[in-house]
Amino acid sequence: MSLSGKEFLDSAIQQFEDAADILGLEDSFREMLKMPKRTLIVSVPVRMDDGSIKTFMGVRVQHSDALGPFKGGIRYYPTVTVEEVTALAMLMTWKTAVMNLPYGGAKGGVRCNPKQMSLNELERLTRRYTAMIYNIIGPHIDIPAPDVYTDAQTMAWIMDTYSQLRGEPTPAVVTGKPVNLGGCEGRAEATSYGVAVCVRESAKKFGMPLKNARIAIQGYGNVGAYAAEILYDWGAKIIAVSDSKGGILSQDGLNPYKVGEHKKKTGSVVGFNNTKKITNEELLELECDFLIPAALEGQIHKGNADNIRAKVIIEGANGPVTPEADKILNQKGVKVIPDILASAGGVTVSYLEWVQNLQRFYWTREEVLRKLDDKMVKAFNEVAQYQEKYNIDYRKAAMALAVERVVNAIKSRGLWP
Repeated sequence: MSLSGKEFLDSAIQQFEDAADILGLEDSFREMLKMPKRTLIVSVPVRMDDGSIKTFMGVRVQHSDALGPFKGGIRYYPTVTVEEVTALAMLMTWKTAVMNLPYGGAKGGVRCNPKQMSLNELERLTRRYTAMIYNIIGPHIDIPAPDVYTDAQTMAWIMDTYSQLRGEPTPAVVTGKPVNLGGCEGRAEATSYGVAVCVRESAKKFGMPLKNARIAIQGYGNVGAYAAEILYDWGAKIIAVSDSKGGILSQDGLNPYKVGEHKKKTGSVVGFNNTKKITNEELLELECDFLIPAALEGQIHKGNADNIRAKVIIEGANGPVTPEADKILNQKGVKVIPDILASAGGVTVSYLEWVQNLQRFYWTREEVLRKLDDKMVKAFNEVAQYQEKYNIDYRKAAMALAVERVVNAIKSRGLWP
């Protein structure tokens, strides 16, 4: 089950309202932060390989820049809606705030099916979209990054287009670039590394050994696959993984490196040796220590939340657990480490990339991951303090911490004019 754009936005606003209630936030700030600062919708005409011209809908939503420039990914997906992108922009505001990064939140998207487009068509689409949003992005205004079905190549095209229009090389306009164009070592596995750190810190916090901890991962793209490998290297037992075509289960544990090789050859994890085939829905309901939903939003909902048997859920995707499911999981005693903390590794390393681009000075992969580890541990402990202070669940604690930081920044700035 995937949420519609409107349902996803309603869910994001509900999470904000819950945090606002905890903080006793006055109505003026609630109204201000429920709406994005700016929404730009653009038509993106592209000449296709067959000579025809096709027009795509593009959007960039900038939610808040109280703490610094807007920051957020761009996704290419057939069902992109303004409401979905608005919800994601709002989540980015809280994600950067909970990590204490000098950023606000934004998100972008183009409604297209990249799987049915050639590399040349995707390049023309990307360059046209960049030209259409050129006036509202920049190294000190709004810094895009990759998201669903966009990657380092997409960012290279955006950076080049922006630099050509500006008349000077501007690597800091996007993050998630190829390393040879100013990208950051460690960026590819950054989100996964943050997820893995949250598993490790949760294990410590809740008195669960990480060694041989049973882990199930829904979604075996970049986030899920790298997280599986990192946790496997740390001694955990990966018992199940899945992708869009289905899942595999082995109670004896999987070798994620070999699963990755199998997926590269066949296009799916399904059919890996000595495993039982399961559905994505069955994976979510497996008995395990840690469940990592790293696919799309709305995967754990009121219809299946009562069947969840994981002890801890670490949200690798954006919004995989609905507010209704949160309530049910809370009553069952299932701990949920929310997306704005658990999947913040990507934006944290994006920040490190941006800093390096501005200074033209670069760190090694080991230095980057060490800095990321420190920031993730600090944020995890700060959220845990809020959880204890207000006696609330971890999502509400992370939201309360983030909202308080943003509101304090707005209060310090004042209103102008």
